[in-house]
Amino acid sequence: MGTTFGDVWSEVLTVQSAPEQWIIIAAAVLALAAVLLGPPWRVARNVVTIAHEGGHALVALLSGRQLTGIRLHSDTSGVTVSRGKPTGIGMILTVFAGYVSPSLVGLLGILMLMSDRITALLWLSILVLAAMLLMIRNVYGVVSIVGTGAVVFGVSWFTPTAVQAAFAYLFTWFLLFAGVRPVLELQIQRTRQPSPHSDADQLARLTGVPGTLWVVVFALVNIAVTALGAWLLLLRG
Repeated sequence: MGTTFGDVWSEVLTVQSAPEQWIIIAAAVLALAAVLLGPPWRVARNVVTIAHEGGHALVALLSGRQLTGIRLHSDTSGVTVSRGKPTGIGMILTVFAGYVSPSLVGLLGILMLMSDRITALLWLSILVLAAMLLMIRNVYGVVSIVGTGAVVFGVSWFTPTAVQAAFAYLFTWFLLFAGVRPVLELQIQRTRQPSPHSDADQLARLTGVPGTLWVVVFALVNIAVTALGAWLLLLRG
């Protein structure tokens, strides 16, 4: 890649050819394995938490709330704190955004991949992580964001186009698939250790709609987005 700003910008905007269909399918299989298998999931779930808390943060800002900080924890939980009216549509959307964000981010990635903007997708991910880093308020969160960003940057800067493409599809498939499992884990946690602080229970207080129904809504949205994303990628192939 070039070393001047113009060279880098040119590389980012370059349209790359999609990889062969077997690479796209292999990336899907690996991504699904990372979601279903315990050991890789415990590591990869940190990426899901970043997307989850990023969703809270973005919607908080879009709804006019003041974002004060984000914390990511080693148990893959996270907290996004914002100031503003404690009730109303802005607060409801902010709380709702977390569990649907990973799958929606995956769908956005698919739309970029369908236009062959592979490097642009990787660099957009880096910019989003950099923006989140400004709001991180704990050490583990900094390590998690910087580590994820370093991996994406390393792939986008030091590897050939074919490797970038395979990684981009793996990354996108993972976010697409990874939206469903946390919702199931949420309901299991609510059953075993009820907490008024879960997103579903916060929504129940804000809307009067039972928390379990909100879990169902999270699941339906993510399943629908996953099905749409998979259809788009496989149809293209």
